Amino acid sequence: MKGDQAGDPAVYIEDLSVKIDGFRVLEEINLKIKEGDFLGVIGPNGGGKTTLLRAILGLVKPARGKIEVFGRSPRAARKQIGYLPQKSLFDPKFPITALEVVMMGRYAARGLIRRYTPQDLDSACEAISLVGMSEYADREIGSLSGGEQQRIFVARAIVSGPRLLLLDEPAAGIDSAKQVEFYELLGELNEKMTIIMVSHDISAVSAYVKKIACVSRKLYYHDSKELLAEDIEEAYHCPVEMIAHGVPHRVLRPHD
Repeated sequence: MKGDQAGDPAVYIEDLSVKIDGFRVLEEINLKIKEGDFLGVIGPNGGGKTTLLRAILGLVKPARGKIEVFGRSPRAARKQIGYLPQKSLFDPKFPITALEVVMMGRYAARGLIRRYTPQDLDSACEAISLVGMSEYADREIGSLSGGEQQRIFVARAIVSGPRLLLLDEPAAGIDSAKQVEFYELLGELNEKMTIIMVSHDISAVSAYVKKIACVSRKLYYHDSKELLAEDIEEAYHCPVEMIAHGVPHRVLRPHD
């Protein structure tokens, strides 16, 4: 299918199943995400949340089904996707500045051989500005706090101007007092791009995202900010009261 056609969803997944080492991690996943959506993905550890993101990136080959990103295959659409993995591996003692870390995100735009261009620098400065970290651009990445580092890693993920941003537990390592600011930043970025965010923090997800899905091998999703209580109980295998403590009531639909 030719991409960028009017009406193409940001992500279209049909009857997706993924096996890793012979074990079925995802099964019969059907999902359509519209441009401009901000989808929060919750679910138990080992439920397949990260695998779903990697499948959308084209890093995991489906055992069955199909995935399209902006009407293209995930690999063909790779340059339109920004990705923040669960753990950004780096040596905190390595002498590299925040700006240089963000510039690394321009590899996708310029290739591995070409030198950085003035446009790369402009794009990196703009990305750092978008995440509110301009004054830290020349600081070494290892000297920044966990929350500041995550903002820089988000800037690296968006420096090439993606239309889709995938975030895997982006608030991990951020002080709880700074998490509100971080989620508000993501809300601002959502005005420019579609976002899919994996999180274990249900209360935070419900407060900031537009829609919620639950993944535990299968997908529980109603194209809204609501989930059935029985969906969550089936996914987590325990009473919903243990999972939803402190969650705004709108996350759960009334049920018999």
